[in-house]
Amino acid sequence: MPETTTRDKVAFLVAAEGIEQVELTEPWQAIKETGLRPTLVATTPGPVQAFEHLDPAEEFIVDHVVDDVDAADFAALVIPGGVANSDQLRTHKPAVDFARRFFELGSPVAAICHGPWTLVEADVLPGRTLTSWHSLRTDIVNAGGQWTDEPVVVCRHGNNTLITSRGPDDLPGFCSALTDELTEAGRQVPGS
Repeated sequence: MPETTTRDKVAFLVAAEGIEQVELTEPWQAIKETGLRPTLVATTPGPVQAFEHLDPAEEFIVDHVVDDVDAADFAALVIPGGVANSDQLRTHKPAVDFARRFFELGSPVAAICHGPWTLVEADVLPGRTLTSWHSLRTDIVNAGGQWTDEPVVVCRHGNNTLITSRGPDDLPGFCSALTDELTEAGRQVPGS
């Protein structure tokens, strides 16, 4: 069996609650299918509570607390949405710093729905084109980003690739763009 390295891991950054479940589970499964290892990184240890819009859904066990990991140990970052999830992430300094570090390293970042709020706070959007849930438009523009109403935006203008989508309806394209980027970037399945 081939040995996997930490660069075979993809971090999914979440808060303790309010994660839009489908925006976590569908990209997670897409990453697993590439042979990479999705890893749940959260602001607190223990289980995190996902939601289906406003209704509690499943709980997921955290792999690592964001304070204890280094972005350099991951191939990419995925930030699922959910209003409460995203609002908590953007006010948690270690989470914001963790997200910013992926941009500094030139590693791919994917954010969906309200997920870009963390990127607004990380001050990594000047000169970048992206999309999000429509209510984030003003925040993104005020942070120096160019907002567009597209199902999926892949922005390579900058030190890394930034993949964004508006919400759950855009998940097929979001997952496809994410997996295409990771396999194109040479982060192939171990042993392939």
